[in-house]
Amino acid sequence: MDRRVRVRFAPSPTGPLHIGGVRTALYNYLFANKHGGDFLIRIEDTDQTRFVPGAEEYIINSLKWLGIEAVEGIGFGDGPHAPYRQSERKPLYKQYVLQLIEAGHAYYAFDTAEELESMRERLKASNVDAKYDAITRGTMKNSLTLSEDEVKRRLESEEAYVVRFKLPRKEEVKFHDEIRGWVSFNTNQMDDKVLFKSDGMPTYHLANVVDDFLMQITHVIRGEEWLPSAPLHVLLYRAFGWENVMPAFAHLPLLLKPEGNGKLSKRDGDRLGFPVFPMNWNDPSSGELSSGYREAGYLPEAVVNLLALLGWNPGTTQELFTLEELVQAFSLDRVSKSGAKFDQNKAKWFNQQYVRKMSDEMLVPYLEKALAENGLDKQFDQAFLLQTCKLVKEKISFTKELWDYSRYFFVAPDTYDEQVVKKRWNDKIPALLSDLVYGIKAIDNYNHQSVEAAYQSALEKNGIAGKDFLQLFRVILTGVAGGPPLFEIAELIGKDNTLQRIEQAKSTLQNQA
Repeated sequence: MDRRVRVRFAPSPTGPLHIGGVRTALYNYLFANKHGGDFLIRIEDTDQTRFVPGAEEYIINSLKWLGIEAVEGIGFGDGPHAPYRQSERKPLYKQYVLQLIEAGHAYYAFDTAEELESMRERLKASNVDAKYDAITRGTMKNSLTLSEDEVKRRLESEEAYVVRFKLPRKEEVKFHDEIRGWVSFNTNQMDDKVLFKSDGMPTYHLANVVDDFLMQITHVIRGEEWLPSAPLHVLLYRAFGWENVMPAFAHLPLLLKPEGNGKLSKRDGDRLGFPVFPMNWNDPSSGELSSGYREAGYLPEAVVNLLALLGWNPGTTQELFTLEELVQAFSLDRVSKSGAKFDQNKAKWFNQQYVRKMSDEMLVPYLEKALAENGLDKQFDQAFLLQTCKLVKEKISFTKELWDYSRYFFVAPDTYDEQVVKKRWNDKIPALLSDLVYGIKAIDNYNHQSVEAAYQSALEKNGIAGKDFLQLFRVILTGVAGGPPLFEIAELIGKDNTLQRIEQAKSTLQNQA
């Protein structure tokens, strides 16, 4: 690559950032860093009618939580191309519009909303595509059909207008997409898009191209939904005479519903019970709260890893990547053309893997928070907390599940798994428990090996097979049917607690039997 790689993520502040948008930002970040280039953030807020308070801050905070850091732009510090918010760049766009008009690539259009609607209805009645194009522009009220004096008069009287791009007729627009290969559009299937409005605000199409040129963007990596806009952007680069610095385009595949039929939406998340936003979003107009991955207990590393593999294949069997490893492995030529189905179970799996990679020391603060939230404010020995985290880590998918899986280390069970009790309790169990209590009381060096030895001795004395008692013993100590190695639980809760729990369960369950 001859020029220094520069890419941008350019969201509109019209609401929360969808995880599909997060993936677009991530791929831009990975590509820039892979090639030693620059990744910047630009806010495209040309459509002020759709502006949502708080959306911009939400977008930036989401990217920062995920570690997708820009070298310049909104939220990351000004660089040489500030400002990075399009509404603050408003004064510079007019000169480029005038340049297009003077070169014959654009024109003023004074049509009212009523006149445009009348044109559309007329064309629909004739079974013709209702669009403002090379054919219909000749029947409308614009600087191509009005006299120069009339256009001047209307402009001087500050009559409302838009500036439209003058599409060439019957021209094939071809460009190479880094993911899809050669793509071709015919201008007959397009319309004369609005580039500029009389209030001085450009539309997305003009601002996008001008800003990419001024900010020296070398690669435009964006969602598939922008593919139909690409031929217009190519024509704009040609009209400005910027073909030699036109960025390469790469249009990313859609993130699909888990069933695969259509784009993943918030409704899908609500329906199936998973977030589609990186963080909680509180809609300022409706007050509706939408859940986010952060608050659902996902680790940022897991979300990044998940999104990287939704549409990109490293070409190996490796699934777990650090952000640095993703940078080294990423390439656009391994991004799929077809959409990627979202798999919530895989998302949980990724989070589970990253929780397991956390050190016991890293998990302790989460456990301490859970203890406080559940009314256990007393100070626990750090060694005890560390061992608890070590034992339950393999069982949890989220740090917030620590309490659910470790409760019995801190609080004796007050209920017992009914199915296990019903299946395993019999007349021989009370005597077995009495012998087990006797064996444990006799232990001098109390640990999981000595507890297991006492357990085996009690089984043999009572002629009961281990498979018929092991799960019941687990329920007696913890109340639940599954968990970490049983004898290590007994060691950690200590001799006195183990004995008390056996005696309590014996009394409770014998009375219920």
